[in-house]
Amino acid sequence: MPVITDISQLDLSKTYTYADYLTWRLDEFVELIRGRVRRMSPASRVRHQSVSFHLSALIGGLLRGSACQGFAAPFDVRLLKSTADGDARISTVVQPDLCVICDAAKLDEFGCVGAPDWIIEILSPGNVAHDSKTKFDLYEENGVHEYWMVDPGLKNVMVYVLEKNQYQLQGEFYQPGPIPVATLPGAALEWAEVFEGI
Repeated sequence: MPVITDISQLDLSKTYTYADYLTWRLDEFVELIRGRVRRMSPASRVRHQSVSFHLSALIGGLLRGSACQGFAAPFDVRLLKSTADGDARISTVVQPDLCVICDAAKLDEFGCVGAPDWIIEILSPGNVAHDSKTKFDLYEENGVHEYWMVDPGLKNVMVYVLEKNQYQLQGEFYQPGPIPVATLPGAALEWAEVFEGI
C-alpha cells in the first residue's frame, strides 16, 4: 500500500479510522469527524493567534501546581466512548485550539485518548459552523466537561458546562471582568487579558 503523503490520495467520500490516520504523512493538518476527513483551515489570522497566545499563558498560570496539563494545537484528541476498541475503531480525531486534561491516564505519546476536561476553540470566519455545531455536538456527546468558544472579532467568550449529559450555557462574556473556569473551581480568567491588544 503506498504511503499517503497528499490529501488528494485520499477518497474523501470514504470513512477512515485512527489506525489509517496514523499511517498518513501529510504536510497539512486534518481532523477525522466520525470517520470523515476534514481539512483544517489555513494558518490562523493574527487576532486568532494573539488570543490563543494570551489564553495559553493565562491558563498555564492557573495550572501551576495542579494535576491538570494544558496543550495547544496541533494536538490530537481521540474522542471515543470506550478506550477498549483500539485505534482501528476510533473514527474521530480533533485538534482543538487549546485543551486541558486533568487525568494523566488519558495521555499517551500521540496525544489524548478520551475527553479532555476543558476545550477552547477560537472562532475564525471559516470555522464558526464547525466549532459551534459539529464540534459542540461531538464534545457534548463525548463528555468534555467544559467548552469555551472564543470569538476574537466580537471579543466574546461563550462558556458551556456539561450538566446531565447536555451543555448548559454558563455565560457569555463580552466586557471586562472575570470569566469563571468550571474545571478549576475558584479560578477565573480576566476578559481584558484574553483580548489584550485586540
